[in-house]
Amino acid sequence: MKSSFPFGKVLAGFSVCAASVLGMPAHAGVNIEHWQAPSGARVFFVENHALPIVDVQLDFAAGTAFDPPGKAGLASLTRDLLDLGAGAQDETAIANRLADLGAQLGGGADMDRASVSLRTLSAPETRGPALAILRDVVSLPRFPAAVVEREQARTIAALKEALTRPETLAARAFWSGMYAAHPYGVQSSPASLAALTRDDLRAFHARHYTAAAATVTLVGDLSRAEAEAVARELTAALPVSDARQATLPPLPAPPTAPAENRIAHPAAQAHVLLGMPAVRRGDPDYFPLLVGNYTLGGGGFVSRLVKEVRDKNGYAYSVYSYFMPLVQPGPFTIGLQTKKTQAKAALALTRETLTTFLADGPSEEELKAAKLNLVGSFPLRLDSNRKILDNVAAIGFYRMPLDYLDRYAENVEKVTAADVRAAFARHVQPAQLTTVVVGGE
Repeated sequence: MKSSFPFGKVLAGFSVCAASVLGMPAHAGVNIEHWQAPSGARVFFVENHALPIVDVQLDFAAGTAFDPPGKAGLASLTRDLLDLGAGAQDETAIANRLADLGAQLGGGADMDRASVSLRTLSAPETRGPALAILRDVVSLPRFPAAVVEREQARTIAALKEALTRPETLAARAFWSGMYAAHPYGVQSSPASLAALTRDDLRAFHARHYTAAAATVTLVGDLSRAEAEAVARELTAALPVSDARQATLPPLPAPPTAPAENRIAHPAAQAHVLLGMPAVRRGDPDYFPLLVGNYTLGGGGFVSRLVKEVRDKNGYAYSVYSYFMPLVQPGPFTIGLQTKKTQAKAALALTRETLTTFLADGPSEEELKAAKLNLVGSFPLRLDSNRKILDNVAAIGFYRMPLDYLDRYAENVEKVTAADVRAAFARHVQPAQLTTVVVGGE
């Protein structure tokens, strides 16, 4: 749900640089405090009085990978319906009250987690009612029958439309190909969505949105005592479950040969994806992979893929690569779009560029440039309450070290070219790559 958020005057006159927003030198770290609420929820707090704003986020292990067998789409639909009627208020009352308070709810669901966030002014007369809405949304969703039916129909219609687009077909085939029967690879369908019931939504909420499984992140204009009270109130009414917290199964054994899936489509451009499950959150190889990927395809116009595929040969306007760490090993992905008639040549050159990089790694000049950019741009990831919230919420949910942000630059700087080659050799094997081409000839 979206509501009006009149922060323009509040933000006017404040610099967006990290130093001024955080009220500290740009090189200083983020002081993350951590404790456990009486409900069992894990709490992470960054105190920042530079602006009269509080950002709050609750995360649950309730992402799409936790859809029960035969009920693909349940996690996303549950998350979408949380703020469409909760406690004593219907969706209209919630929207109107948030607009009156100048507060904003947000969040969503990815593979691993479902999130609900709130931004509000920190004055008690505003903060209190806004937090009460957030508490009801996560703890007491109503899932009204008429709203469930409406949103179910809307979601099905949106999926049917998306399934006509080549980028959607490519992404779905890519994840299904990489993860086979693992929950990361399961895709919702119009049929699976149509089969969901209100009881399914209520059961999923009771199973996954529990106090003991909650991670609460607070950033902004609060004292430690106030933050403790907020976390206590937000999680006190969450469902209590005797069931063990849901976990994801390990990945199946990797393939012994590369797989390629070609899907016909009338679009003028071919959509190409190739990659494989590669790295989980907290893996010690993450920083060598991050630094190396900047040179391979993550550094924009200075990356090898862009230079070879785009600049020298004109096969694609945009080509990129990235790592996406998850609870279980998330994908290494290379993506590009090209003319149908060039798809075969573009794919061959992309594979050749990857093979060369795997063999040689970055040059010392490329390594230096990657570190300079990654370290130099890092403060921009912390130049607002919202960005700090995103980073700290990830640290909390994935149980990463509390000094992760403080040591980011150090961990980047100490990466060597040999580290990059070794890490890529461990996590990226051409013989295990999944390739999807939609629309190519």
